[in-house]
Amino acid sequence: MSSKHPIGIDLEDLARQDALTRRAKSALSYFVLGLFVLISVGPILYVISPAFRESKSLFSYPPQWLPNSFYLGNFKFLLTETNYIRWGINTLIFATSVTLISLVIDTLAGYAFARMNFPGKKLLFGCILATLMVPTAALLAPTYLLVRNLDRWTFGLIGLDTFGGLIIPMTVSPLGVFMMRQFIETLPKGLYEAARIDGASEWRIFTKIVLPLMKPAVVVLGIFVFMQQWANFLWPLVITTKDETRVLTVGIATLQGQFVTNWGVIAAATLMTIAPIIMVFLFFQRWFVQASVAGALKQ
Repeated sequence: MSSKHPIGIDLEDLARQDALTRRAKSALSYFVLGLFVLISVGPILYVISPAFRESKSLFSYPPQWLPNSFYLGNFKFLLTETNYIRWGINTLIFATSVTLISLVIDTLAGYAFARMNFPGKKLLFGCILATLMVPTAALLAPTYLLVRNLDRWTFGLIGLDTFGGLIIPMTVSPLGVFMMRQFIETLPKGLYEAARIDGASEWRIFTKIVLPLMKPAVVVLGIFVFMQQWANFLWPLVITTKDETRVLTVGIATLQGQFVTNWGVIAAATLMTIAPIIMVFLFFQRWFVQASVAGALKQ
């Protein structure tokens, strides 16, 4: 027996229509999410198959999407016949060093722009944001010349084919300064005022009050910087020419020959290179959620 509203509206019919609408929206949401997952995971799945197959089988017709058996020769060749391990160590040193230095600089600069008053503060912050509009390719030539000239002044610590020349130019991140400044702006001002009344210095306020509260933002920024530098290709390509300082992205590019290319080896190298990034993201995934929730609650 259907229940009717006093003005004659069938409430059960409205409930059924509302349920159908929610199901349709839910199905559409899952479809869109599934499409984005396919776009994101598709290239990784495409690399897995060639990595476990011989290169000559990649050109067979009809195309073979799944390997009949797991061929590990590509990985063996990569680890024994190339300098992949050296490239991996260089990349780890490069990405980790840039991440740690960037976090120190960005958090300190973000705190200064958020809570300290000094002449030209707004102008300087605007100039930092303006650098985001400068293309990276436009900075390659002047940065290269600067690093080359620094070689004579730094006793070879910062120069071409050195870790100093590879790391130092990448440690400043205008986007990181902006992110830290915006996050610190959301913290209650009463914390700073109470600490200053108690006689705390700016350094003590930053290390004992601000830094513990912004831990989720620091971790998220660290992951972004690490992932970006792990996949950095353009600057390492310009500044390095030897295997002693060459990183994975540049090293993998050198595996492509002029006439013959072992695509199975390149696929195996690509798979081994993206695996650490996926593990880092999965390990720190909960920090992304915490930072998102914290930012949403403070708006």
